[in-house]
Amino acid sequence: MTLDSHSIAQFLSAIHPYDAMEPAALQTLIDAFEIKPIAAGDAIYALNAPLDGLFVVYQGDVEIRDEHDVAISLLGPRNSFGERGLLRDGNSLTSARAVTDSIVIMLPETRFHQAMNEDPAFRRFFNRSRVVRPNTANLATTRVEALMATAPLTCPPETDVQTAARLMRDARVSSICVAVDNALKGIATIRDLSGKVVGDGLPFATPISRIMTPDPVTLPPSAIGSDVLHMMMERRIGHIPVTQAGKLVGIVTQTDLTRFQAVGSAELVSEIAHAGSAEDMAVVTRRIPQLLAQLVAGGNRHEVITRLITDVADTATRRLLALAEVQLGAPPVPYLWLACGSQGRQEQTGVSDQDNCLFLDDSVTDADMPYFEALARFVCDGLDTCGYVYCPGDMMATNPRWRQPVRVWRDYFASWIKTPSPEAQMLASVMFDLRPIGGATRLFEDLQTETLRKASVNSIFVAHMVSNSLKHTPPLGLLRGFATIRSGEHKNMIDLKHNGVVPVVDLGRIYALQGKLNVVNTAARLEAAIAAGALSASGGQDLRDAYDLIAETRLEHQAGQVRAGIIPDNFLSPTDLSDFERSHLRDAFVVIKSLQSALGHGRGMLG
Repeated sequence: MTLDSHSIAQFLSAIHPYDAMEPAALQTLIDAFEIKPIAAGDAIYALNAPLDGLFVVYQGDVEIRDEHDVAISLLGPRNSFGERGLLRDGNSLTSARAVTDSIVIMLPETRFHQAMNEDPAFRRFFNRSRVVRPNTANLATTRVEALMATAPLTCPPETDVQTAARLMRDARVSSICVAVDNALKGIATIRDLSGKVVGDGLPFATPISRIMTPDPVTLPPSAIGSDVLHMMMERRIGHIPVTQAGKLVGIVTQTDLTRFQAVGSAELVSEIAHAGSAEDMAVVTRRIPQLLAQLVAGGNRHEVITRLITDVADTATRRLLALAEVQLGAPPVPYLWLACGSQGRQEQTGVSDQDNCLFLDDSVTDADMPYFEALARFVCDGLDTCGYVYCPGDMMATNPRWRQPVRVWRDYFASWIKTPSPEAQMLASVMFDLRPIGGATRLFEDLQTETLRKASVNSIFVAHMVSNSLKHTPPLGLLRGFATIRSGEHKNMIDLKHNGVVPVVDLGRIYALQGKLNVVNTAARLEAAIAAGALSASGGQDLRDAYDLIAETRLEHQAGQVRAGIIPDNFLSPTDLSDFERSHLRDAFVVIKSLQSALGHGRGMLG
C-alpha cells in the first residue's frame, strides 16, 4: 500500500485528537508524520529504549507488552502508542511489535512535544495527568440537568381543567406541562387554575389549552443555574420547562432550587444526628443519591464526594448506637464499633451495603454478651432501614464471630498472618480496612499497629496477600477495546467497581501493608506509599491519575442515573463513552494492569 499526505490527512481527520485540531495546525502535523511498514513479528521498539516518536496504527495489529513480557494490548488501526514514555523521560515503558504485516505512522518526538506545547486539543487528549477540579457546589454554575425534575407531569391539550387539577394534586406538584408526543405546547400552574378557572368562573370541562401559557420559555439541560435564576426573576415565573431537540425532558421550579441549596452533607448529618428513630433517618438517607448528583455536578473530586457521603453513614451509625444505649441502658464494658469495606475506607457512593464489627473490652463476661448482641441487632437493623443493606457475606456485628473481645480479635489477626489460607487472605483484606466509628478507640489503636508490623515482616503472608489482590483485573480486551461482561443482565458492560476501582483498592492495601501505613483510604494510601518509598513517585502518580479517572467516571455514571430517575449502579456500557473517554479510560486500565504485573513479579515499585 502506498501512502501519501492526502491519505494520512483523511485517516487522521476522522480520529481523536486530530479531528478537533485547527486545519492549519493539523496540516503541519500531517507533513511531519513518517510512514513505517513493519513486517509481522518485527519489533517497533524495545523496552526502555529511546522512543523516536508517537506511533499510530494505520493498518494491521500491534502487540504491546509490559516490562515482564506480559501482553497488555493488541492495538488495531486508529490506536496510538508510545505517548506515556514520551511524556516521562523519552524512553519506552513497554515493548511493541507487529503481529501481522502492518503500517504505522510516526510523529517524531520533537514534533510531538511541540504539538503538546502549542495545540490545546492535542495536549488535552494526550495529557493523562489529573485535572484540578474546584470543590464547589454552586447553584449559579450547576448545570440545569442536575437541578431539574426528569419526569415532569404532562397531559394533552384537550384535558379538562378538573382532570388536570386532580393530576397535579395527586402528584403533589404545582404545574403541568401540556404536550403532544412529548413536544411541549404549553404549561399551566396552580396560579392559572385559581386565577383563570376559579377566579373567572370557567366550567370544569374547560380544556387546559384555554388557560395554559402557550409556547413558554424553556432552557436546555446544558444551561446553568444562573440562567434559571435570571429568567425567573426577569419574567416573574416559578416554573421553567427543559427541552432538548424539541422534546420535553424536564422542568425546573423554585422548589427545585430551594431543595438544591438545602441538600448538602452538613444538612443531612445534622438531621440524622437529631433523628429519633431509624425510620426518621431513612427519610434523610433517601436523599443521598440527590446529594451525590449535586456534588458531581458541582465539580467536586471523587475523594471529596465519597468522604462526604460516608460521613452521612458514620453519623447514622453513631446515632443508632446512641439510640441503642437509650433503649438498652449503659454498656456493661467499653466497646468499639468499627466499619470495614467502603465505609471503612470512606469511599461510599450511591450503592453501599454495610460491613461492620464490634470490639469488646477484655473484661467482658458471658453475662454481658446478650447486651452486645442486642446492640448489634439494633444498629444493623437500623442501618438496613436506612438503605445500608445487610452484608451478603454476613460481615456484620450481628454475626457472633465479628463481635468479640479484643484478645480474640488479636488471635484472629495472628492466625490469619501465620496461616494465610484463602479465607484468611479474604478476611485479612477486609479487616485491614477497619476504621473506628463509635466507642472506645483505644481498643483498636495498639492492635492496628501490632498487626501491621507482624504482617509486613511475614513474607509468606505478604506474598499470599499480593496473590489475592491480583484476582480483580482491569476489563482489558487484547483486541483494542474492553473486556465486557459476556452474559446476563449486564452483558456488554464493564463493572467499574470490581474491575475498575477494586483493583486500585487492592493495590493500595498492599502498599500500605508493605509500608506499615495506618491510613485506610485508598487515595491516602497511595500518597502515603509514595512518601514512604513503597511506591515510586512516577508509578504512584500514574496510578493516582488512573484511579482518579476511573473513580470519577463511576461517579459521573451514577449521577447520570440519578438524574434520569434510575437506581445507581456500577455497570457502564463502553458505547456510552466518546472515543476520547474510551481512550483515556482504557489507558487508565493499562496503568493498573502494569502495576499489578509489577507487583506479581515481586516489584512493587514502577520506575
